[in-house]
Amino acid sequence: MKKLFPVLFILILVLAACGSNTSNSEEKASSSGSESDTITYESENGSVEVPAKPQRVVVLSSYVGDLIDLDVPIVGADAWSMQNPRFEDALKDAEEVTEDDLEKIIELKPDLIIGLTGLKNLDKLKEIAPTVTFTYGKLDYLDQHVEIGKLVNKEDEAQTWADDFTKRATEAGEQIKEQIGADATVSVVENFDKQLYVYGDNWGRGTEVLYQAMGLNMPEKVKQDALEAGYFALSTEVLPEYMGDYVIFSKFDDADTSVEESESFQNTTAAKNNQVYEVDGNAFYFNDSNTLDYQLEFIKESFLGK
Repeated sequence: MKKLFPVLFILILVLAACGSNTSNSEEKASSSGSESDTITYESENGSVEVPAKPQRVVVLSSYVGDLIDLDVPIVGADAWSMQNPRFEDALKDAEEVTEDDLEKIIELKPDLIIGLTGLKNLDKLKEIAPTVTFTYGKLDYLDQHVEIGKLVNKEDEAQTWADDFTKRATEAGEQIKEQIGADATVSVVENFDKQLYVYGDNWGRGTEVLYQAMGLNMPEKVKQDALEAGYFALSTEVLPEYMGDYVIFSKFDDADTSVEESESFQNTTAAKNNQVYEVDGNAFYFNDSNTLDYQLEFIKESFLGK
């Protein structure tokens, strides 16, 4: 009996250790499974637990193209994105929503909501799903795509695109400078809702590509009035002062076309030399990765014929 007691005691210890190891293993497996379901994203407003692989995203901002390129499913998007012909296929099953459409957004059962700083009903949206907002212009157009990549757990993929885009745009810019001359100027003009606008270097519509990535020149008047603010409203009478040697002219289907027939427009260097390149405003509007690729190809074809 005395000999049996130590054996029983050792057996009990072994069984207890096995039970403890099993329990620890189960806890680790459970913890690991939980960690794979979510990640912690460091947003402008603090840490947010978001899905590691979001499957039902609502986008209340200008980042739809970034998510399309990163192959992230979108179930709801803003009106501007829904009107973009280039996004039509990717958004064919998505619903148009605004920050006021709380019931509609609930019905979409999102697992992530993305918007801009100042989003209305932010607290209520956070109750529906993890919600992350970005301040427009706080990051440059490339870093913004990478940041979206971080949010959806695809940072490496986003960074690869940013590096490749920089290389492609820089090379194209050098070719264009050789073609048009180092001193030639380029303007981005838009005709929207019976009003003309000219743009600086960070307001979509190809401005990031032309001025930041390619290093092309904007006219002095554009630099004075639109560079800091991002855009500047014009009258037809003063338009020639803002028209560069080359112009990207953004138009919408219902825009008034009389400006193109005006003497002010027709007498500019760009118009006389057939160096006004018209684009669909709905497709050219944003500065997400998808749109930037389109803008780059359009600019290359317009200036270089390829």
